[in-house]
Amino acid sequence: MLIFNNKGDLNKHLQGISNTNSTIGFVPTMGALHFGHLSLLDKSIENNTHTVISIFVNPTQFNNPEDLEKYPRTIENDIEKIKTVSNKILVYAPTVEDIYEGNTASQHYGFDGLENQMEGKFRPGHFDGVGTVVKRLLEIVKKLVAKEKIPVTIIGCPIYRESNGLAMSSRNERLSVKERENASIIFEILNQAKTLFGTESAAIVTDFVAKAFEKYPDFELEYFEIADEETLLPCVTKSENKDYRAFIAVFLNKIRLIDTISLK
Repeated sequence: MLIFNNKGDLNKHLQGISNTNSTIGFVPTMGALHFGHLSLLDKSIENNTHTVISIFVNPTQFNNPEDLEKYPRTIENDIEKIKTVSNKILVYAPTVEDIYEGNTASQHYGFDGLENQMEGKFRPGHFDGVGTVVKRLLEIVKKLVAKEKIPVTIIGCPIYRESNGLAMSSRNERLSVKERENASIIFEILNQAKTLFGTESAAIVTDFVAKAFEKYPDFELEYFEIADEETLLPCVTKSENKDYRAFIAVFLNKIRLIDTISLK
């Protein structure tokens, strides 16, 4: 397995192994890998000639310094997990200097309002940081690729969940065994919300979720929102011509957990 710590060496290697018929799959991560990340590697290998995974805790997408400081960094374990998928995967584990070249700051992007919804609203500057460092994440990055005319194809993959339904996340490593078990309530409430949305308005469902978490004092609901999947704008009145998705962010012992579920 080849590991690169600077983009110059990585690019030189890719130029040497690529040709007009080859494709390069890229899986950007912040490390502390779990089975969700490994499933993305499987998908990349299935669809591409070569696969690169980046492991980089990006400082510009954190608006909370404590969260950045405590974010798990497990590079040696990460590499061992990558090997279980394939020894041919290329690992790019850069320094902050290699990414930002002495100017650790985000570029500013306009995402037609997407950056002001959910995560963007509660974490100012977050999506500018994400867009700057990888330009390939979630729906907002699909928007960036279209606006910037970047020649890449985004392949969406389903959320990988633990056996109790908790969405896999690197932050889960900070939870105790009991907290990790109890966090299953997040997915349970999301599923209840999905069922309720079949007959009730977004406002009623949102109120239901808020009251549901009041029964669990260890959890602090930061936000729950039902939004249009395409624009991420909040659902005010349901339309049969739109697809909706529920988004949630919850704190458990100061550890921020996020999840989402389609309401189709």
